[in-house]
Amino acid sequence: MITEAVFHLVKLEKHGQFKKFEIMNNSLKTPVENFLYWEKKKGKDTFLVQPIDGKYIEFSWERVGGEARKMCNYINSLKLPKKSKIAILSKNCAHWIIADLAIMMSGNISVPIYANVNGDTAKYILNHSESELLFIGKLEKSDWHDIRSNIPKKIKRIDFGYYNLDSDFQKWDEVISNQNDEILLPSIKIEDIITIIYTSGTTGIPKGVVLNYKAAATATKNLDLLFPLDENDRFISYLPLSHIAERALVEHGGILSGGRIFFVETLETFPKNLKYCKPTIFFGVPRIYTKFMNKIQSIIPQNIIKLTLNTPVIGSLFSQLIRKLLGLNKSRICITGAASISVSTLEWFNKLGLKIYEAYGMSENSACSHGNFPGNIKFGTVGKAMPDTDVKITDKGEIIMKNDCIMKGYYKENKLTEDTIKNGYLYTGDKGLIDEDGYLKITGRIKDIFKTSKGKYVAPNPIEIKLSKSNFIEQVCVVGENLTQPIALVILSEGKKIAKEVINNFSELLDTINNTLEKHERIKKIIVLKDSWSTENNILTPTLKIKRASIEKKYKEFYDYWFNSKERILFQ
Repeated sequence: MITEAVFHLVKLEKHGQFKKFEIMNNSLKTPVENFLYWEKKKGKDTFLVQPIDGKYIEFSWERVGGEARKMCNYINSLKLPKKSKIAILSKNCAHWIIADLAIMMSGNISVPIYANVNGDTAKYILNHSESELLFIGKLEKSDWHDIRSNIPKKIKRIDFGYYNLDSDFQKWDEVISNQNDEILLPSIKIEDIITIIYTSGTTGIPKGVVLNYKAAATATKNLDLLFPLDENDRFISYLPLSHIAERALVEHGGILSGGRIFFVETLETFPKNLKYCKPTIFFGVPRIYTKFMNKIQSIIPQNIIKLTLNTPVIGSLFSQLIRKLLGLNKSRICITGAASISVSTLEWFNKLGLKIYEAYGMSENSACSHGNFPGNIKFGTVGKAMPDTDVKITDKGEIIMKNDCIMKGYYKENKLTEDTIKNGYLYTGDKGLIDEDGYLKITGRIKDIFKTSKGKYVAPNPIEIKLSKSNFIEQVCVVGENLTQPIALVILSEGKKIAKEVINNFSELLDTINNTLEKHERIKKIIVLKDSWSTENNILTPTLKIKRASIEKKYKEFYDYWFNSKERILFQ
């Protein structure tokens, strides 16, 4: 049990500020402790809802607890070294969370792996983490074929068995059928490691972020403080549980609140599963919200939407209809993060009665740094610092921060850890500024800045945010290393586009944006690519961030040709 006297920040609703006071004998609870509380209280109530072959399978708190304890006993029977690493390689599903609970109950350390990694990456993480056991289950056949032969032979394997994986591994139900559900929970210290989360590889080889129970528990407690959760809340888990944000908000948030967690069966069934869930808490990366907006606008012309929303009574009914169409009609809290989102998108949803709260964090600080929250929201910023978080901006413009959610370090990477954590402060690698009201605005990445052939430095992120305001653009990446001016690579948003309309829209967009930029930052060309950028072709991370290194590798040889072409808007 984790117990200590802690300082809490309690929000004063009237002013949206925080007051510090001491609560003696208060405790940070582990996810297991929170789970056991709700299992006892809600036993036969549904906790997890898993769609399988179009049917919704409900897992009660008692069933989840019983299966987790049985799997825990099996893990203990293996006589693994203390605090062994145990990997989970699967898309989000009910068994993902049950396996994670079993790992914690056994006193071991989870190593989640993104479900769409290639075989080489899976092999690297399993070897680097020294994983002793692998849970595997819900994967695409193509990914599984690549991964299968790369799993180190020494690692023991268990197949969840419910998700049609073609494997000859031991099946989950077979394993637990020979175990009882009585266990003696290990003594957990606040500094004990709960998980090693490997980054998605935006900057190269995945790094193992080591997080302890204190970091994980504090992060979820802070989220609950800013966005008060309760046992009636419904979460939908579709972003990778291998990512800290989904883990903290959905898995740990669901366990802390006693809420209900729903899963998605496939990408194709996502809209149907979302409507079935009717989430009260919805977390989505910016691209998800953009897709929602584009979907509605492809059905209903933008001018009609605008006119209808501005009409009394009808506007209210219309906005309710759209929210229901999206499956967000019951959502009281919508959160976004992982990448920047345009103000125009936030304003569009705001008119529908959906406030989207933009937040900021990373694996290295348990996704706990800044956030907009009810009563404190400013579009175009990532909000104010989380409780008990000390934030500074260095002379170079880099955001550094300190709180109890910071990682212990990178696994087996002492030098990199020393370069990233200095005097207790996490050097985020992000550039930003804090306004007079205390809101943080992200202005770019230190390492994303490139130099033109004239020796001028360009930060692409702020320019990309400006370009992404166009409804014609779904994805954009500004490049220009060793060019005299930057160029913009774009992927058009869904829906039929006429070339002349695109050219006119982009020409006007360039004129407008370039007038707001310094001379060396002005976009020379827009290149309309026919390619898709996805996780499958390694252009996007699992959280849908652009891998700039992959962009450079794929297109850099064409930069000079595109730059020197006569057309201002090029179609490739």
